[in-house]
This record gives sequence, C-alpha cells and structure tokens, in this order.
Amino acid sequence: MLIVGERINSSRPAIKQAIESKDSHFICSEAKAQTEAGAHYIDINTGTFIGQETHYLCWLVETVQGGTELPLCIDSVNPEAVAAALEIVKRVPMINSITLEEKRMLGMIPLVKKYKTKIVALCQSDAGIANEVNDKIKIAEQIVQALTVEGIALDDIYIDPLVYPIATDTRSALVTLKAIEEIKQSFPEVHTICGLSNVSFGLPARRFINRAFLVTAMFSGLDSVILDPTDNEVMANLLATSALLNRDEFCLTYINAYQDGKLF
Repeated sequence: MLIVGERINSSRPAIKQAIESKDSHFICSEAKAQTEAGAHYIDINTGTFIGQETHYLCWLVETVQGGTELPLCIDSVNPEAVAAALEIVKRVPMINSITLEEKRMLGMIPLVKKYKTKIVALCQSDAGIANEVNDKIKIAEQIVQALTVEGIALDDIYIDPLVYPIATDTRSALVTLKAIEEIKQSFPEVHTICGLSNVSFGLPARRFINRAFLVTAMFSGLDSVILDPTDNEVMANLLATSALLNRDEFCLTYINAYQDGKLF
C-alpha cells in the first residue's frame, strides 16, 4: 500500500503560518514525523497562497527535501508552479493532480513526460464532477487513454475516483468503492488512490469514518492513499488489512510495526 503523507498542506492553519514565516524547523519536523510513521511520499501544497504559490511551493520543496529522503508529491493545479518545483526536486516525484479538463491536460502532460513523474488523475472533466459509478469509470477510461497515448506508463497512473463527504451524499462512499473495483478490473496495472479524510468531512469523530472507509476501500482494490501517517490507529487498520489481503508476506510489516510500538 503506497502512502502519501498529507500533513504539509497550507490549508492547515499551523502549516500556513509556518510557510509564511518560513519556519523550516517546523516544516522539517512534519516531514520527519511522516517519514518515520511509514509514508512513501510527502505531499506538499501551497494552494492557499493565491498569486504567491510558485514562490512558496519552491521554498517548500527545498525545505522538505532537507528533512527527508522521501520523494515528494507536488500537490497543485497550477502548471507554472509545478514546473518551477520540478526543476529543483532531487527524486522523481508524483504530481497531484490532473483531470480530463482540457486546460489541466495541456498544462500537466508535458511536465509528466519531461520529468517522468507519477501522476494522480481525478475523475473530473469539463462537464463537471463525476458522481455516479458509470461516470467515474468513463472518465477514468478516457484519462488512461489520453495519458497512455502520450507514452505515460500504466504503472505511473494513479486514478482518484473522488470520494465526497457522506455528510452531504450518503451514497458517495458506496459509489466510490464500486468505481475502485471496476477501475482495477479494467486496468489492473493502473493504481487507485484517494484522499482519505474527504469522506468524513462535516461529521463528528471523523477518525472512525476514515478508518472504516480505508478498510472497505482496500478490499475493493485501493492500493494507494493520501492520509496522515502519524495517526497510529489508521495506520494499524491499514497494516492489518494489508495482512488480511495477502499484501504483506508472512505479515512481516505488521509484526515489525507491532515490535516497534507503532500500532498503539
């Protein structure tokens, strides 16, 4: 299970303040904590800095790379900001994200090809957001076709079916689970990913919803996730489910996490 650490996002007040003040110590501590907790990529996002995103994103790239050896997930809808960040990354990153929208495609595909990055692709088009299973599948198919025609490998594509808060649409989780299952059946080499906390937005005790959705999504075929890896309980659910799904040979990862005290 590929884990993208979500904590360094300027939508979080503490992170935004640290970025504005260029508190490299605080940012590095966040990167190190997620690395030690088991992340494989560190997501960085400065999207709230309208007009200054490129400047802060580049600062964040350099700062986070000083705190971890993990590759980055460059989280931006702004091709100019992404292009500037890609010029200074040390390890092959992931770009989050692209959609079927023509403008996003034209802006991001050349960067994916030039830097040979992995790409998160959202099930969204110029017609709007896909809310039904068939719509999500159709957009996923079109995105995969558009990317592979450009020479992008299936293994570098991460489809995000987009789960929406069940507080406003109680069908959203079920629709997304079905979409994940069908995408994996249609494109076994393509990965599926989601932003875990989206499903619980607006509800109390969100952690319970997040953990339950993660387990069911993994059983549906989810093989990558954007989450907070410092949440020991969500990570314990992830590791236990990986063992149950035969994704953890001899349960060694689970056992090692237990011995290291990471399940509590």
